[in-house]
Parts: sequence; C-alpha cells; structure tokens
Amino acid sequence: MSTRDDDLKADLLQGTLDLLVLKALSLSPMHGYGVSRFIRERTDGVLTIESAALYQALHRLERRKLVRAKWGLSENNRRAKFYELTAEGRRQLQTETDALRSYVEALFLVLDPR
Repeated sequence: MSTRDDDLKADLLQGTLDLLVLKALSLSPMHGYGVSRFIRERTDGVLTIESAALYQALHRLERRKLVRAKWGLSENNRRAKFYELTAEGRRQLQTETDALRSYVEALFLVLDPR
C-alpha cells in the first residue's frame, strides 16, 4: 500500500471511531472505559477500541468542541473524566450518520446489484 492509501485508511478509521464515540455519548455522559465497553457490547465484540486510540479520539473531539469533559466518580467510586456531547456534537453526529448511511447504501448498490 502506498502512503496515500495508508492516509486514506487512517482518515476513514479515525472518522468512524469519532462517529462511534459520538453515538455512545449521545446516550449519556460516559468515561472512556464506558465508551469502549458500549462499542464492544453493541457490536457483540466485533469492534474493540484500543485505549490509546479511544483517548486520542476523545481529546480530538474535545478540541473540536463536539464533547466536553468534567471530573466525577465512576461506578466503582474512582475519580474519572466523564465526556458528554455538546449541541454542536449532536449536530455533527446527525450529519456524519446521514453521510455514512448514504455511503454504505451506495456501496451495497454496487456489491449487491439487483
């Protein structure tokens, strides 16, 4: 694979991870482990997110003001950073969900022609 192909793959994976994180946080504020667990459970273990990639995504989304963070106590009474969607994050989630849905539908028109 060329560097350009690697860059495209990285952008696709990063965008997909961001979308998954936004979706998880649309349900309720969560700490990083909660986001990871949500994605793993909703995909029956097919998708597991490495901690480093997850926290890079959370920090990237925070810099873009799509999520905000505040400290709180986790379910096992440990101090943890909880992330929640901002209004802009909710709009971005809808925009990206619509775009991905259109993209996937177009792919299946090619992969499964009628």
